[in-house]
Amino acid sequence: MKTVVIGVIGADVHAVGNKIIDYVLKEHGFNVVNIGVLSSQEDFINAAIETDADAIMVSSLYGHGEMDCRYFREKCEESGIGNIKLYVGGNIVVGKHEFKEVEKRFKKMGFDRAYPPGTKIDAAVNDLKEDLGL
Repeated sequence: MKTVVIGVIGADVHAVGNKIIDYVLKEHGFNVVNIGVLSSQEDFINAAIETDADAIMVSSLYGHGEMDCRYFREKCEESGIGNIKLYVGGNIVVGKHEFKEVEKRFKKMGFDRAYPPGTKIDAAVNDLKEDLGL
């Protein structure tokens, strides 16, 4: 069984989407470690290390995800989990931007996948299964 750490990064308290992601991942057979809202990069990384996680899924709805996710991959590398799959989704930037540009920014920051607001969780689950060889 593959383990996925999920949570809401930064000063964000949007919990409903987090609960939906938790439920759907469990329904698809994943072991879910839900660190909840108001989570730091270190919270995600520590949970991933403690549970030997295969992936981290970061949610953000308050628009500051880009700022909150800076240097996330580098911190994973420093912590010895540099190859972990990193996903981010939601309203992850301030203002209106073409999502292809936003996605490029997050991939440049080391995220494997980035999802715009309104993405169905099934799309991320399918990508996760593909990326983890399931």
